Amino acid sequence: MIKRHLKTPLFFMMAIAISFTSCKDTGGVSSGGGGESAKLSVDFEKYTLDNGLEVILHQDKSDPIVSVAIQYGVGSNREKTGRTGFAHLFEHMLFQESENVPQDQFFKNIQDAGGTLNGGTWKDGTIYYEIVPNNALEKVLWMESDRMGFLINTVTEAAFYNQQEVVQNEKRQRVDNNPYGHTGWVLDKNLYPEGHPYNWQVIGELVDLQNATVEDVKEFYDMYYGPNNATLVLAGDFETGNAKELVEKYFGEIKRRQDVPRLTPMPVKLEETKRLYHEDNFAKAPQLNMVWHTVEQYTDDAYALDFLGELFSSGKNAPLYKVLTKEKELTSRAYSYNSSNELAGTFRINITANDGVDLDDVEAGVNEAFTRFETEGITDRDVERIKAGLETGFYNGISSVLGKSFQLASYNEFTGDPSFIEQDIENIKKVTKEDITRVYNKYIKGQPYVMTSFVPKGQLELITENSTKAPVVEEKITENVAVDIAEADSEVLKTPSNFDRSVAPETGESPALKIPSSWTAELSNGMEVYGIEQNEIPTVNFSLVMEGGHLLDDKNKNGVANLMTDIMMEGTANKTPLELEEEIEMLGASINMYTTRESIVIQGNTLTRNFGKTMDLIEEILLEPRFDVEEFGRIKIKTINDIKRSSANPDRVASNVYNKLLYGEDHIFSYPTSGTPESVEAISIEDLKAFYTNNFSPSISKFHVVGKIDKSAVMKELKDLESNWKAKEVTIPEFPIASARDKASLYFVDVPDAKQSVINIGYIGMPRTDKDFYPAEVMNYKLGGSFSGNVNLILREEKGFTYGARTNFSGSKIPGTFTASSSVRTNTTGESVKIFKEQIEAYKNGISQEDLDFTKNALIKSNARRFETQGSLLGMLQERSSYDLPANYIEDEEGVVKAMTLEEHKKLANKYLDESKMAYLVVGDAATQYAQFKDMGFDEVKLLDTDGEEVKLKNVKM
Repeated sequence: MIKRHLKTPLFFMMAIAISFTSCKDTGGVSSGGGGESAKLSVDFEKYTLDNGLEVILHQDKSDPIVSVAIQYGVGSNREKTGRTGFAHLFEHMLFQESENVPQDQFFKNIQDAGGTLNGGTWKDGTIYYEIVPNNALEKVLWMESDRMGFLINTVTEAAFYNQQEVVQNEKRQRVDNNPYGHTGWVLDKNLYPEGHPYNWQVIGELVDLQNATVEDVKEFYDMYYGPNNATLVLAGDFETGNAKELVEKYFGEIKRRQDVPRLTPMPVKLEETKRLYHEDNFAKAPQLNMVWHTVEQYTDDAYALDFLGELFSSGKNAPLYKVLTKEKELTSRAYSYNSSNELAGTFRINITANDGVDLDDVEAGVNEAFTRFETEGITDRDVERIKAGLETGFYNGISSVLGKSFQLASYNEFTGDPSFIEQDIENIKKVTKEDITRVYNKYIKGQPYVMTSFVPKGQLELITENSTKAPVVEEKITENVAVDIAEADSEVLKTPSNFDRSVAPETGESPALKIPSSWTAELSNGMEVYGIEQNEIPTVNFSLVMEGGHLLDDKNKNGVANLMTDIMMEGTANKTPLELEEEIEMLGASINMYTTRESIVIQGNTLTRNFGKTMDLIEEILLEPRFDVEEFGRIKIKTINDIKRSSANPDRVASNVYNKLLYGEDHIFSYPTSGTPESVEAISIEDLKAFYTNNFSPSISKFHVVGKIDKSAVMKELKDLESNWKAKEVTIPEFPIASARDKASLYFVDVPDAKQSVINIGYIGMPRTDKDFYPAEVMNYKLGGSFSGNVNLILREEKGFTYGARTNFSGSKIPGTFTASSSVRTNTTGESVKIFKEQIEAYKNGISQEDLDFTKNALIKSNARRFETQGSLLGMLQERSSYDLPANYIEDEEGVVKAMTLEEHKKLANKYLDESKMAYLVVGDAATQYAQFKDMGFDEVKLLDTDGEEVKLKNVKM
């Protein structure tokens, strides 16, 4: 189905499809999608304070929580050449401290109240948000208003330098250390002229980040962070009168700042096609991008271009799929999409080719796909299948108060009217096939574009002809130089206020734990059924989980389970792959099937009225597999190429080697679920048929369902599956766990010229079923189980070495691991490993009562947010069924937290944390970082290849 995302930062939040509807004042709008449409009215009130702050209130008393979101009309499009990355850098600064909220207390205060928070920046805006139990609303408004109006006096050289380092690490992690990470930079530099607000990346230029000053930040704050350039949204469980009083109290006295004029569209037209190439240090396969200029958001042409992107690449009837994937077998990853923003838009084709494919052939294939598109045209059914998903997406998007907050804020900022969603939906629904043809002819056909060829190093023969080298600037790895910037001794100058802002508001009594009622049943064929009726929106989310998955793989033919879940979505005995795909789309439903280490999962989402038809398709997929030989060949090619591509990703390399080191070669978990290129190549269609025959059974299956549907309706729709799916005996194999570690081992995997080092530290822990598992999770919380964990506060907030550091216990019915992990700046690798080791050791000495109280508050109070969406409820049912937990298991967990003492906490830390016996894995640049570990007191130091095998390294600085 078509996905139209809000113009909000998708790196920190879930992607929201077209989702929130409201009419002016208290009206409602009827959604489309075929059949009888339900009518949902979402009321809101909008008003403006004297200082220009626009406020939107939406009541939703379904759960005892409230979301607060503030969107500022400032993104990277408000920056200027030589000072890029400021909007994003300043977003980070606002989480440091303000005049009345001390250093590092923004996250801690919200977590202590049982909430969560974050922020994000994109080309056209910046947003901050919190979701908290309803008793903490005043505390959130106190904090948000303090950083809006009472912050700038706290911006010191030291605090600023720290966040400069954090943001640079974020850039290294997201861009410099990733395959194709520099693509956006190359494209935007060539799509937009110097000085255009889209010429640079949101993350900014590294040199600009390094050269920024405190005075630059203060100037930026004064210009853009006033109440007259912001929208404040409250959504959730609150009383309107009280909310208005609090908003006025905390925000009303903040003075207006400089008036920020609205930006007007700045369209760009290329005079000629530009063709560029780059040898990518991390890429394992060539990638082609072709990008055309289009139009800004909310224009008629933008809606039609969205449809064009879907039609051209999405699904088995799409020209790109038919030509490049099915006929020519050049790729298994081809996408096209329109991206219209506030000032301009682009239409992009992105194709990651198969291993060794010449991008000239890909370009020729794209041109052939365009010819096919022009020849075959567009059918009404093509257009309708896209529109069919809109109603489901509409309801999914308003399933959380956060989604409502984002939508209201975004429409208000970009259109001046939060009820614009009504018109937005109508604009989508009125798109015709003639509109799509028109925009294709206007913006794509025969128009100049920017093309990029990113190829693995040493494979220049794969670039497209007549390409010129893109001037990508790679950061050089240097020695770490500590910068000591002393904090000022004087107290922070306080901005006058009408009341004492230094006193944090009391939160009052927290909402009591209220676990949603659920029901269970067992079918005659042995399948267990778990359900929760939730009537807020007319949709149903469900999953069928079969035990086994990767555990049932033969180590000699690893990857069969993973291929099974791909082949079973490629048609049925009575439906071709195309027919099955279109039937799902015409229902506005989604059905996904995937393999985990211990299960095979079929997961679906549909409108309540279409649940029966969706389950008919589930039954057909499950009981009448097609085993399409042609599709099987394509799936193998795709899987092999995906595996090869992932081998260039340092995070994936770290995960694979870590599992091999800890579980040992005799355990299936030491083998990747997807298999290896060699093992996948050896798998036949007969292997899949045998796996299906031997291992698919209701006797090892659980069905979970959440939504606007009761038990009787669910059981009625499961009757056919109950009678037609016969049980068989399936034995889940058991594998030996490697013997306990007895020494501290440093393992280093070389990724030449890596800009960051990926660190994984740990050993085998315990299964989820162990009585100590949840208590150990509670114990771990202050070490690294949250943003306010000790390792993150030191490595990120104090040192600026990383974008984030965490520790966690994992586990299922099989023992999992304790793992400490981070990605750190290359030249801080050794010190970061040392800090992890020291912090784990020190944690065994015990924590303070204050830290224990913080842990208890964060874990207990956050339960108010635990039951809001159908997705979260589905996850709860799956956890309960997987481990045979009682219906009130969350209540039992809360009891564990309440009963935790300092003595019990210390006992658990000493029992399950032993830094002297852990594996210390580093994936990074060995030439500059490996030698130091020889002198750091490890029992052994070994160099490994990306498969986890020991190797010798040349040219290491010793």
